[in-house]
Amino acid sequence: MGGGLSIYRTTIRALARLLSQDCYVCGQNSDDRQICADCAAVLPHLAGPLCPVCALPTPAGAVCGACQATPPHFDATCAAFSYAFPVDHLVQGLKYRHRLPLAGWLANELARCVSSSRVDCVLPLPLSAQRMKERGFNQAQEIARPLAQHLGLPLISDACVRVLNGAPQASLPWKERQANIRNAFECRVDLTGKAIAVVDDVMTTGATLNEFARTLKLHGALRVENWVAARTLPA
Repeated sequence: MGGGLSIYRTTIRALARLLSQDCYVCGQNSDDRQICADCAAVLPHLAGPLCPVCALPTPAGAVCGACQATPPHFDATCAAFSYAFPVDHLVQGLKYRHRLPLAGWLANELARCVSSSRVDCVLPLPLSAQRMKERGFNQAQEIARPLAQHLGLPLISDACVRVLNGAPQASLPWKERQANIRNAFECRVDLTGKAIAVVDDVMTTGATLNEFARTLKLHGALRVENWVAARTLPA
C-alpha cells in the first residue's frame, strides 16, 4: 500500500512539472497559470469612476461629455483593464504571437467585471476574411468562447461578418477612424428584442464597436454592451 501511494505521489509531481510554465510577463515559473501571482497583483485593472457608456474616467461615474453630445449606438462598456503595460504585452502576445491560452485568461478576468444578467447572448466582433487569413484566428472569438461558457450565455459566432477590410484602425488618426469603418459589417440574423454583449480585445476610440453596434441595432437589437479585455485611456 505504502509503495503504491509513493508511486502515485511521484507521478503527480512529475505531471505537475510537465504542466508548469513560465509567467508570460516576468518569465518566472508560474506553475499552471499564464500569469504568476506577483504579476497578477500589479496588473492595471480599470477602476475608479467611469462613464457607464464608454468606460472613460469621469467625475462620480457620470456619463461623459462626449457620450452626452453624440450618444454612441452602444449602451454600455465594461473593460477588465486599462491598455497599459503589461496588459498591452499580453494582448499583443495573443494577437501576434499566437499565445492562444492567453485568451482564456483574459476571458476569466473579464468575467469578473461584467453583468451577464443584462444580456441574452455573446457575440465576438468579426474580423474580415483577409485578416482571418493572415492571423488564422479571431482573437475576439477566442476570448468570447470561454467567457460565454463561464457565464452560461449563448455564443453567436456566425451571425455577422465584416465585409470591408480598410486600413487598420490603429494606423489612422482618431478623426478618420469612423469613416474608415463605415458600413464595414453585415448582420445575417434577426436580433429583434435581443440584448447583446459584443466581445473584443481592446477598445481605443470605440469607432469600430460603435459601427458594429449600429449594424446590430439596424437588425433589431434592443441593447448592445461592449465587453472588452482592455480600454485605452487618454494620455
